[in-house]
Amino acid sequence: MKQTLALLLTALALHAQAANPAPDFTLKTLAGPNLRLNEQRGQVVLLNFWATWCAPCKQEMPHLNKLHDKYRDTGFVLLGINIDDDPAKAAADAAKLGIKFPVLLDSAKTVSKLYQLDAMPTTVVIDRDGQVRHVHQGYRNGLEAVYDQQIRTLVKE
Repeated sequence: MKQTLALLLTALALHAQAANPAPDFTLKTLAGPNLRLNEQRGQVVLLNFWATWCAPCKQEMPHLNKLHDKYRDTGFVLLGINIDDDPAKAAADAAKLGIKFPVLLDSAKTVSKLYQLDAMPTTVVIDRDGQVRHVHQGYRNGLEAVYDQQIRTLVKE
């Protein structure tokens, strides 16, 4: 309970920061077609940067699947951005992890640089107007409750 409260307080402190426009990008999806972030405008978007070598990333995936299932019909989109050099390895791990949401391939690290990644995983929550509202670096148990609260708040706006 204390850990969850601490996470929520951290989330509220991050929320108090001024929102900035989310840098636009276009990446190829594992399914084949390209996806452009600005085409998601009007929806709440959660970007999750992950890699096959990142143990916390793999630990977080089942929780992200649950969030995807819970909110996908409410104007919410979850996009996994894999930063591995080898798309085949990313595809194999995505299948093994049972990822249900679109996985985008950033093997050139162009989007990772745009979003100034300092830790893995990194999760970015973007509001319907395309503004970055929350950034979470790393993963620890219970953080999915913070994501849930932030998504719930933003889909109601």
